[in-house]
Amino acid sequence: MWAPPGYPNSGLGFTGIIALVHPENIGSVSLRPAEGSSASLSPDPKDTPVIQLNYLQSQSDVQKLVAGVKLIRQLFQTSAFDEFRGREVAPGADVTDDVALEAYVRETCGTVFHPIGTCKMGTDSMAVVDSKLRVYGVEGLRIIDASIMPTLNTGHTNAPTIMIGEKAADLIKAAGSVSKQAQKAIAK
Repeated sequence: MWAPPGYPNSGLGFTGIIALVHPENIGSVSLRPAEGSSASLSPDPKDTPVIQLNYLQSQSDVQKLVAGVKLIRQLFQTSAFDEFRGREVAPGADVTDDVALEAYVRETCGTVFHPIGTCKMGTDSMAVVDSKLRVYGVEGLRIIDASIMPTLNTGHTNAPTIMIGEKAADLIKAAGSVSKQAQKAIAK
């Protein structure tokens, strides 16, 4: 299993990682309340946002991860791993019941740095950017990263994020080309 901090190990080994690609929980990012007021939001752009990740709020998500730990343990006990298998570092061979496995999941779970959706692209009231990655209501600002994905894809987010960057480069180049043509027309 993945050996997070606090699970020291040395020497060679192998690891398995369980990833929940369609979590039920949904987090949020919002403006910080104005100092001294719970009713209004801070107008100061230097104030850090309030980020509520809501990891593992759904018991169903937790149960799926516990089941994943059990499944990967079964896989590692197959004969294909006989020549490689040593002692289990994390969560540890003594961690076997669901309560202990849930505690391990809650202690070590993380995003693997792939959160998405905080600046959704779309046309509905929750959308932050349009189909050209422009922020609604802010001229000259585009968002070009995984935060524009309205939903999490099942695979790794790297390739779609590269595609977003490539598309943005094309959009920016095209906008620059139109701008240069307009400048030439005005100059005539």
